[in-house]
Amino acid sequence: MWIVVALVTDLCLYLFAGHDIALDFLGGYLIELSLSVDNLFVFLTIFTSFGVPEQFRHRVLHYGIIGAAVLRLVFILFGVAVVSRFEWILYLFGVVLVINGVKMFFSQEEKEGNKENSWGMRLVRKFVPITEEFHGNCFFVLKEKNSVKGKRENKTKKCRYATPLFVALVVVELSDIIFAIDSVPAVFSVTTNPVIVYTSNLLAILGLRQMYFGLEKLANRFIYVKYGIATVLVFTGIKLVAEMFDRTISTAGSICFILIALSACMLASLFATKKGSV
Repeated sequence: MWIVVALVTDLCLYLFAGHDIALDFLGGYLIELSLSVDNLFVFLTIFTSFGVPEQFRHRVLHYGIIGAAVLRLVFILFGVAVVSRFEWILYLFGVVLVINGVKMFFSQEEKEGNKENSWGMRLVRKFVPITEEFHGNCFFVLKEKNSVKGKRENKTKKCRYATPLFVALVVVELSDIIFAIDSVPAVFSVTTNPVIVYTSNLLAILGLRQMYFGLEKLANRFIYVKYGIATVLVFTGIKLVAEMFDRTISTAGSICFILIALSACMLASLFATKKGSV
């Protein structure tokens, strides 16, 4: 549904704002959508690590996406303001994207860790105590805590505890901040129009919750997708750096390259897993 909404939005832009604006929106949307796939794999790792039951993952993703929409607006407004004053920042963004893309090519799969010793648990525990178990779909619960005053007096009072579900939400939000460091500059390779950048970002992330549950069932089939995402990162980085030398890659060309790279990696993944060669 969200993909259809994005395509209808792009059609309206084409009819009322012109060919160039529509292409910029489509390019930004495809970049954001393709990079979002990597974030979905991160969400899957987080939920598995924290042992979040499937019936509670909807709630975490719902609030996580709302938070991502707000954070992305802040990132984009800040980024546009910086780029408008210091255009050379775009070239720095390009170098960062290339480096991150190359690192992704050679990165190893993260192993599942112990949630009790995770950095998310340690971070949240600095501000609020955490329960050992889940309490339905609640992020916080009230529990009794003994407080000793003097030698004989032992009183019980209610304290607010965070649940592991809230810790998972915090880690999801923080991972999106890290993800935005790549995705927002990548969209700047197409356009720096804040309206186009934000709407393309917003429509891409609004469909993440539904996309996650589809990917969750097929995660083992898409073994080469990360290489396609890494290729997109390197390509967008090169596109930004090339502008420093007055070399421009058209938006239409960028869209074609992104579609071909992702399609090739997805087909290769499906073929390899079907044949059992990997």
